[in-house]
Amino acid sequence: MAKKQMRFNAFSMNCVGHINHGLWTHPRDRSTDYRKLSHWTELATLLERGLFDGLFLADILGVYDVYQQSVDLPLREAIQLPVNDPLMLVSAMAHVTQHLGFGLTANLSYEAPYPFARRFSTLDHLTEGRVGWNIVTGYLESTARALGEGRQLEHDRRYDRAEEYLEVLYKLWEGSWEEGAVLADRERRVYAQPDKVHRIRHQGEFFQLDGYHLCEPSPQRTPLLFQAGSSDRGLGFAARHAECVFVSGQSRDSTRRLVERIRAACVEQGRPADAVKVFMGLCVIVAPTEAEARDKYDDYRRYASPEAGLAHFSSTTGIDFARYGLDEPIRYEKNNAIESVVKSLTVARTDATVRQLLEQMALGGRYVTLVGTPVQVADELEAWIAETGLDGFNLTRLVEPESYADFIDLVVPELQSRGAYKTAYAEGTLREKLFGAGHAHLPGNHAGARWRPAEAALRRHG
Repeated sequence: MAKKQMRFNAFSMNCVGHINHGLWTHPRDRSTDYRKLSHWTELATLLERGLFDGLFLADILGVYDVYQQSVDLPLREAIQLPVNDPLMLVSAMAHVTQHLGFGLTANLSYEAPYPFARRFSTLDHLTEGRVGWNIVTGYLESTARALGEGRQLEHDRRYDRAEEYLEVLYKLWEGSWEEGAVLADRERRVYAQPDKVHRIRHQGEFFQLDGYHLCEPSPQRTPLLFQAGSSDRGLGFAARHAECVFVSGQSRDSTRRLVERIRAACVEQGRPADAVKVFMGLCVIVAPTEAEARDKYDDYRRYASPEAGLAHFSSTTGIDFARYGLDEPIRYEKNNAIESVVKSLTVARTDATVRQLLEQMALGGRYVTLVGTPVQVADELEAWIAETGLDGFNLTRLVEPESYADFIDLVVPELQSRGAYKTAYAEGTLREKLFGAGHAHLPGNHAGARWRPAEAALRRHG
């Protein structure tokens, strides 16, 4: 039986400090070049050399102002501030690569679906089908205030709105233009056949639309769909819509249980258990010898900022940890931040303290960190895959691009020698690379497929 091949995305953001805060101060780190297009095209070329499945770009529309009720520390430490638009990077990176995919975070809470649908269809055309969308509903009150909302919607209402948002997008991406609508017939002077292009009318609680999708069908029609919700409502949403799910695990046992919940939820929605690929955020520090790897870890740690990581986590949970003493137990606070993270910190356990969080954030972030030789790292990666049911990892940057180059030069060959990692890219779209040839579009059992013209007609007349 062939060994399961693990998947890798590079996990980054169009900013200086992403997950592992403070490391932008390391003398070999190039994160402050994020404003230069060459920084991103060189990174894309490096990742394609390493056969990474994609570059997953996070994003936020607000600021992290919960810790100390201020943006002073985020500004000093560049805690995802400043931050530029991730979508602007894709065309240039696609131009210098042939296979690398792009997972793009975009917040659906503050943009109308009609222009949004065009933006992603355009990118899917320009990349020849290598675009994915990480669906987020937002969790920062600072974003709502900046956009004139006062406060963001309550957690479950954000998902109500997201469900309708996706319905509108599916109608545009899947239902407006039939297959074969485009002829591009010069002699007959017919580019598109009018009877195969459909007007979309939608009257819902949150959105009203009357119009045609402005783009002809792109290679994937609907971009590959990512989602990262772990609350009960978020899991249900992911089970209906996601094709890739991003989790943040702290142990193999808890990660295994979460993966099992995700797959069971897919089955409940009428999809196969393996309908989604599950990725976990991870840090890797690797060197030819264990002593060198430990030295590199110690070197990185000297530049990291645990307090900056704590400030980031304050906004993730909506809890101002500056109000707590170092050894005071952190209490549950009902708020509109990321519900699953708040509960895992304060409900699943009752002994968490700021001191413990700072110790976890020795490298400026909370992700699991593997440190060792290529053999040791590969052993750990295989154990995580075998014991949790994960499909792969979102590999964070520590010192950029050094962290990715080390992984590509040292760990990738070791995984390939074990048959645990591909030696060449598959052809086709991003969806086909992950799910197999002939799967360029959403599968028939996906919620979006019901809005295709044939299925819609059956619903109307059946």
